[in-house]
This record gives sequence, C-alpha cells and structure tokens, in this order.
Amino acid sequence: EATTLAIPEDDPLANMPEDVNRLRPIVTLQIQTDAGLEGIGLTFYGGAMTGSLRTAVDELGALLVGEDPLRIEANIKKLRTAAGDSCGSGIFTLAQSAIDLALWDIKGKAAEQPLWKLLGGMRDRVPTYASGSLRRGLTDKQAETAARRLVDKGFVEMKTQMALPGNPIPAEEVRRVRVVRDAIGPDIKLMCDINQRWRVEQAIDIGKRAEDVGLFWLEDVTTCDDYAGIARVNDALATAIAGGEYVWGIVPFRHMIEARSVD
Repeated sequence: EATTLAIPEDDPLANMPEDVNRLRPIVTLQIQTDAGLEGIGLTFYGGAMTGSLRTAVDELGALLVGEDPLRIEANIKKLRTAAGDSCGSGIFTLAQSAIDLALWDIKGKAAEQPLWKLLGGMRDRVPTYASGSLRRGLTDKQAETAARRLVDKGFVEMKTQMALPGNPIPAEEVRRVRVVRDAIGPDIKLMCDINQRWRVEQAIDIGKRAEDVGLFWLEDVTTCDDYAGIARVNDALATAIAGGEYVWGIVPFRHMIEARSVD
C-alpha cells in the first residue's frame, strides 16, 4: 500500500520557523506479509511527478506479491528486469528504493535484529552532524541563533548552506558562512552545501574567498554530472569537495572517482 503525504518543512533540531509555503511531498510504502510482519519504506524528490512516483511504487510493488520478502536481491533483480531499458533512471530508482527499504525492514523484524547488525556493522556508536537547521532561507540572526542552539545540544559537526536566495555577490555569500562560524567557534566541524547552484567559476571564486573559514567540505558545488567541472573546483581549492546524493546507481560514482571530482 502506497500513500502520498505532504510533510511540512519543520526543524526539530534548532526550532527555527517552518517554511510555511513549502510542503515536501513524499511517498510512503507498507508491505504486509502472511507472517504478520510489516515493512515500511519511503521515497521522495519526485517534485511535480510525485503522482508518477507513487504509481511506479504501486506498479513495481504489485510484481512482488506472493514472493519471499527475505530474498531481497532476487526481488530487486525481478524489478530491474521488469523495468527494461528504464533500469537505473530516476523515477525507477526512487520507486525501487522504497521497496528495498521496506524489504530490509521486514528482514530485520523477521530476524529480530536491527539493520546495522544484519549489514555487519562493527560499531555501536557513530558520529552525526546536524543537517537542515542552518538552511539558506534564514536571516543572519536566525542562523546565528540556530547554530548556537545546535552547539548547546552537543553537536560538534553541522552543515550550513551557501548559494543564498537572490544570487548575492560573493562577499555576501562568504559573510553569511562567517556568521555561522563566529557563532560556533573554531573547533566545530562546519560543512556547507551548495545544492548544485553554482557555476564552476563561481565555486572556485567563492570557495577561495571562504577558505579561511575552515569548512570541512563543500558539497555539490555545481551540476552533479559535470565530473570534469567538479574536478576543476577540487583542484583549485584546499577545501574538501563532497557529492553523490544527486546521482543514480553505482556507475556515476565510478566516474566521480576516476575524474577525481570528489574527496
């Protein structure tokens, strides 16, 4: 059973005001088994095609009715085969991911084990960073307040954003990230996400101006599949370059590594 939900853009970490004009559409999935277990999955980033994404989840999910949910690899292969030449494309991958999540949820419940143990996790604690609170829509004062709240909660790593609304001049971009750095001090790891909004030349220019801020990484500095362009940015800056959330399947990661695009 697939359901479409509209989720408000709230901020539970730093309690900044919600973006009341923006609801995030997501597709949730529940897979029931004859053993009484339920697997839950979700997928989003469908945007205006969220309806199509839900239909894709429904159509792919119907192919698995009657199958053994514990044979995850075989089930995913069946979906990929059924998708034919569209295999690996955006909507297919987004829909498949909801099903994959739900199947692993079932497997963990059947084994009465958390997923990290099923996957062979060797640690029982991992570092986390606060993401989402220091978004680009905040005023300087709100960003300063949010950053200090995150520090007070014990976060030693957090992520902010540049590529501010209105396409400001480079000095304004750097000034904003300095506001956050000044609020948290020199010892907190501060990452910065661009969400593909800069040209290569902008990324190099603004990235150089911000190097003394001490960013842990710059993320998705330009168009995700411009491997050569990202490599130019990486070669020009001392700051580490991160990326990967916008690409589909394993092949683009090979291209990113071969081009030395990301650190």
